[in-house]
Amino acid sequence: MCTVSPPVRAVAPQQPAPSFLDTIESALPKIVLAPTFVAALVFIYGYILWNAYLSLTPSRMLPNYDFAGLVQYETLWANDRWWVALKNLAVFGSLFIIICLAVGLLLAILLDQKVRAEGLIRSIYLYPLALSFIVTGTAWKWMLNPGLGLERVVKGWGLENFTFDWLINPDMAIYTVVIAAVWQSSGFVMALFLAGLRGIDDSIIKAAQVDGASLPRIYWRIIIPSLRPVFFSCFMILAHIAIKTFDLVVALTGGGPGFASDLPATFMYSLAFTRNQIGVGAASAMMMLMIVVAVVVPLMYSELKGTRRG
Repeated sequence: MCTVSPPVRAVAPQQPAPSFLDTIESALPKIVLAPTFVAALVFIYGYILWNAYLSLTPSRMLPNYDFAGLVQYETLWANDRWWVALKNLAVFGSLFIIICLAVGLLLAILLDQKVRAEGLIRSIYLYPLALSFIVTGTAWKWMLNPGLGLERVVKGWGLENFTFDWLINPDMAIYTVVIAAVWQSSGFVMALFLAGLRGIDDSIIKAAQVDGASLPRIYWRIIIPSLRPVFFSCFMILAHIAIKTFDLVVALTGGGPGFASDLPATFMYSLAFTRNQIGVGAASAMMMLMIVVAVVVPLMYSELKGTRRG
């Protein structure tokens, strides 16, 4: 009688217990990132929550933690200066973003033609980015000052009737902020577009040229639509710069004449730190955050949705 022996199961070798050094090595990335994570959690999101609560309190010169509901928001939206700041943000933000995108794309296309001294020209256009907005605002304040800058120079050439008083004109002061901001940021946009242009496959352009397409048509029909991710990145960066613009306005116009060139950031600083209205300042800061969310979230959603479809 034949008996069948049960199959012999292979016994897996026991893994040696990890040593102390192995444990430290595996946990090292978490140890390194932990202080940064905690700092971001406390000093960014913690202060956002603190500011949100302050906007619901009757705080004035000093924080007051008694709950007051939406009183500060009602005060904020009843303030004419806040409406001026929002109007200026709409004007400044739209012109700043559109002009920077147009100028940056044009400069990138011109540099993409393999011009001589490209490195030098690119450095010249990028140089303003190395300056702070305080320096930019101060320099443009000198150049646009009717008694010192452009107007005086042109009058010195013999055109006595020439005037350029935008800096002291309440209706035009916000446009001087646009000029200075575009001068500083368009070179950065150019660099992003130039990197995108250099990443496009040359075979596509050559195939279009073989089919008889002109260079402007190639750019309009093929190359520029291929730069959609670059447009998205540039728009996000420029929108963020526009919403948080503070130092440029302070250095260039001081928010004036009066408060004609106020932006939400300068309004918030003025109410919270010079007019002893911490609650209203906190409410305006929360509204700025809501503006950022209202701009960023739909764009991020549409971009991610388009990427998944692609």
